[in-house]
Amino acid sequence: MAEQLVGALDAQRPFSVVRLGDGELLALAADTVLPGEEVQELAPFLPYAGVPRSTPEIRASLAEAIQGADCVGVPISRAPTFQGLLFPVLQHFGIDWPRLRLTSSTINYGLHQSGLLLPILHGRRVLLIGSKAHELGGLLQTHGVHVVGVIDSVAGYSDIPRVMQQTAEVAFDIALVAAGIPAVILCRRIAGELGKVALDFGHLADKLVTGELHL
Repeated sequence: MAEQLVGALDAQRPFSVVRLGDGELLALAADTVLPGEEVQELAPFLPYAGVPRSTPEIRASLAEAIQGADCVGVPISRAPTFQGLLFPVLQHFGIDWPRLRLTSSTINYGLHQSGLLLPILHGRRVLLIGSKAHELGGLLQTHGVHVVGVIDSVAGYSDIPRVMQQTAEVAFDIALVAAGIPAVILCRRIAGELGKVALDFGHLADKLVTGELHL
């Protein structure tokens, strides 16, 4: 994955990496493969993750982003709300998963733990998106990363148009997006509409900022 990201950056080619966890899968499953009421019980955290209520529009946007992403991180866990939902959801939305380029949904952590994250970022113009973007930006800069922009909040799915507009105003090479479920849609749109590289960074941002993990 590091080689693919670097190759896309070197070639100035769009490339999006999105990740599917239980939040994304439950949002897609609501009123499709599971009753909406059951999803609300299983996933009271969805509003925090950027989807106060799963709607047909949100589900369609997520499915489109998965179909169009260059690489899709999927859960290895066979728990009911992870792989137990993955394939029924993909089938419901007509996503031909064997045609997807798959990786682990924890690829963000894998890149970090392998020592490959900083080499990917060095020499690039980096845009950070998410609630921890300012703190993460300061941390990355101490490690020689050129942070050219920060968008420090994404107020759920409805905020995606504003975030995309602000993103388009920044000259950057790679965006690290830590914005809950909307990150899947944002990463795909950043690559598809702006021609850039976008990585769904997830809770790795929080763990680096708090010092639970170190660069």
